[in-house]
Amino acid sequence: MFNHDHLLSFAKEAVQLALKSLENIGTAVPEYKFADDLPREVKATADLVLDGEIICRLATTGIPVLSEESGEHESMTSTSLKWVVDPLDGTVNYVRELAPCAVSIALYEGESPIFGVIGEYPTSRLAWGGPSIGAFIDDHPVRVSSISKKNKAILCTGFPSRFDFDGEGAMDFMIRMREYCKVRMLGSASLSLMQLAKGSADAYSEQDIMIWDVAAGLAIVEGAGGSINISAGRYVHSFNIFASNGLLQPD
Repeated sequence: MFNHDHLLSFAKEAVQLALKSLENIGTAVPEYKFADDLPREVKATADLVLDGEIICRLATTGIPVLSEESGEHESMTSTSLKWVVDPLDGTVNYVRELAPCAVSIALYEGESPIFGVIGEYPTSRLAWGGPSIGAFIDDHPVRVSSISKKNKAILCTGFPSRFDFDGEGAMDFMIRMREYCKVRMLGSASLSLMQLAKGSADAYSEQDIMIWDVAAGLAIVEGAGGSINISAGRYVHSFNIFASNGLLQPD
């Protein structure tokens, strides 16, 4: 019933249109606030604007949507497919002009990724891929690195808004980071995974990261030849993720 190639083209167009909208919104008057329930969670006007535009476009496909900003959007169509959307990944990067941010859309069938699309702002680079289609940035094929030793490897990571700094896992996480040559925090999970897919980083790990933050990136990493280890987090839609070039393994 659904043509995956057509849906991929549709998702690419939706991401590119969202990037244009983000450019039009600009950062001259960055309106944002901290969430009441999560003191480290920042929401900007742009999050809601992009969410509305993307949801309207994806709704025309007849496939349910899970979005960070507006939750579940059901469909009248009976299907195991689902769009997973993060309208603006790296909101703090955007509003404070710290570093790039991203728009990401993924298509999943059940728990398995079919493809993901990530648009980087302000560069407008477009990354896309999936387990059965490879991985590309601006239509150029990309591949994960061949680094096999953690003491030579670069780890991308971060501390999500729900990260428990007081829990036992926090110290374990710090110890694991020490095994790597370098650790980088880019402020965007999707862009961290894009760096892994293109071989600029060698591994990515985060605890209690939300599925919309990583859905597209995980699909692209698999398309680039990487491997994914995933387990349920402490919250609904949250997961503990370790992704790598396939040569580096979690502890």
